[in-house]
Amino acid sequence: MSFLDTRHKKKSFTLTTLLLSGLLLLLFYIGLTYLDPPIENGIAVNFGTMDFGSGEVQPKEKVKSEPKEVVSEPVEQVEPVKPQEVVAEEAPVEKVLTSNDEESIKIKQQQEAKRKADEAAEKAKVEAERIAKEKRDAEEKQRQEQEAKKKNIDALIGGIGKSDGTSTGSEGDDNKPGDKGNPDGDPYAPTYYGAPGVGNGGSGYGLSGRTLSNQGKVSQECNEEGVVWVRITVDRSGKVIKAEPGVKGTTNNSPCLLEPARKTALLYKWNSDSKAPAQQIGFVVINFKLGQ
Repeated sequence: MSFLDTRHKKKSFTLTTLLLSGLLLLLFYIGLTYLDPPIENGIAVNFGTMDFGSGEVQPKEKVKSEPKEVVSEPVEQVEPVKPQEVVAEEAPVEKVLTSNDEESIKIKQQQEAKRKADEAAEKAKVEAERIAKEKRDAEEKQRQEQEAKKKNIDALIGGIGKSDGTSTGSEGDDNKPGDKGNPDGDPYAPTYYGAPGVGNGGSGYGLSGRTLSNQGKVSQECNEEGVVWVRITVDRSGKVIKAEPGVKGTTNNSPCLLEPARKTALLYKWNSDSKAPAQQIGFVVINFKLGQ
């Protein structure tokens, strides 16, 4: 054959033929086997023509029998079941909060905080007004007390509070506040009585509105010098009923000068005046020199 012209082709043909033959033989012996018809599978059931029976003899034909009495059982009428409506339970507000609920809670919290702040501000305002009122009342009370005290002082000192002056202070030998003396007098003069112009260098006297009618003198016994001012009290008849030596203006407070000065003042006599005060204050100045 022309297609087997070479040694290799011949060898290939031989091998191919052997392999195909062996494959056919293998399929013939080990191929799938089956029965025709195939074996039935299942459970064998006894022959019979009725739904009931008893005994061991198998009839070959139908068995004569009375018709089977069929007892009909009452059939319960079953009402059709209505489909139940499924009611979805509302979720508790406490567990599920929507955004609207959160916003409402925030608004309520803000309103509550504003209310508390307003109440605190109102309380603070009322307290401040109360403190201010108490302060005003205390200041008014203090002013009234000072004004009443001033009026009392004015009544005691004869209305010095109504003076047109601007200076303040108090000077004199009485128990009442004021500036005792004469408007035309010397502010450094020691006496508060008599006419202005009485100096410190010599003897003098003074009693407002009264003139001197008589005077005397008691000499010293110690040979000292000095000026002794004596405060005198004169009655309406002009008699000196009291003499106090050594008051303001005295330059020597030696007892040997004070006693003669007191006795000398008691010798003074003023004219009587029925319109004068029952006791009028004045002064006597005694100037003691050496050898006198």
